[in-house]
Amino acid sequence: MIASLPPPVSQSVASRLTRAAIFLVVTINPGASPERAVRSLCGDMSSLLRGVGFRNLNGQLSCIMGFGSHAWDRLFGQAAPKHLHPFREINGVHRAVSTPGDILFHIRAASMDLCFELATHIMSRLSGAVSAVDEVHGFKFFDDRDLLGFVDGTENPVDQAALAATLIGDEDPDFAGGSYVIVQKYLHDLERWNKVPVEEQENIVGRHKLSDIEQPDALKKPYAHNVLTSIEEDGEPLQILRDNMPFGEVGKGEFGTYFIGYARSPERIERMLENMFIGNPPGTYDRLLDFSRAVTGTLFFVPAASFLDGVDANQPPPDAAGEVAASTEAKTAPAAKSTTHGSLGIGSLKDEAAQ
Repeated sequence: MIASLPPPVSQSVASRLTRAAIFLVVTINPGASPERAVRSLCGDMSSLLRGVGFRNLNGQLSCIMGFGSHAWDRLFGQAAPKHLHPFREINGVHRAVSTPGDILFHIRAASMDLCFELATHIMSRLSGAVSAVDEVHGFKFFDDRDLLGFVDGTENPVDQAALAATLIGDEDPDFAGGSYVIVQKYLHDLERWNKVPVEEQENIVGRHKLSDIEQPDALKKPYAHNVLTSIEEDGEPLQILRDNMPFGEVGKGEFGTYFIGYARSPERIERMLENMFIGNPPGTYDRLLDFSRAVTGTLFFVPAASFLDGVDANQPPPDAAGEVAASTEAKTAPAAKSTTHGSLGIGSLKDEAAQ
């Protein structure tokens, strides 16, 4: 009798939310040496996380490592998660842009010092191998509100429901225990938003601002954020897990929400975004987008932690053996031009207060 293999150990996608986070998106530099450096970090990530986290056992430190479709081909070969692809730009009244990104590090902890320490070690290990394209330091704002003044993430699934919403199962057995994640950085026009009467802000979001109580369905506007981001299949709600964070630089007058959504299929998040940017029906787009714009957009696959532990730094992907260096530039061409025009004000999907 052949013993069954143990189930994969997932990365900490569904761990409880924290007060601080760093969102770090990088691209892999050309050549075989950078690829080896990244694969080496994959195999050592669990150890590195334990080493930093042990300095504060109550610090809730975690780090999720995700890979874009081009990076996956370079690092791990042709056998890829079946729904992994570059982020698809959406053009409606406003625009969800697609921007470069090979690797996402979603670092979170109870305090920023732990996040910062781990990020420092990660980038030291990858010095010369990657280039940072975006780095955001997020924080919790009072009672989990975004900078628009609404509580963000009220409808997040918890416990078993969170696992069911985020982790791949039998639908892609070779990558069971993994997850997909989409990130977008939204910049808010707070000056304009704060001139909008509170009652209209509540209609745009679909919730009461002070109490965080959801408006009755009969009173919700068709363009309300929580109407457009609620989707169903066969009568059952399709959920995602969000860990959005406010961020900003007061001196620059820059304020925003970093949206990060995990799901067992990216199609769930993509449908929500299409509803927001195009409308359902078309034209009833999310009015939050009139006050916020999306300046980044990238899709990553989050493999199981047990997959990362087994990565061999010196073993190139089977399809690329002998051709890794020669094919580097072709495989790492960005999926879309980077731009600073987009739209959205929050980055949550079900009941955010983004814009």
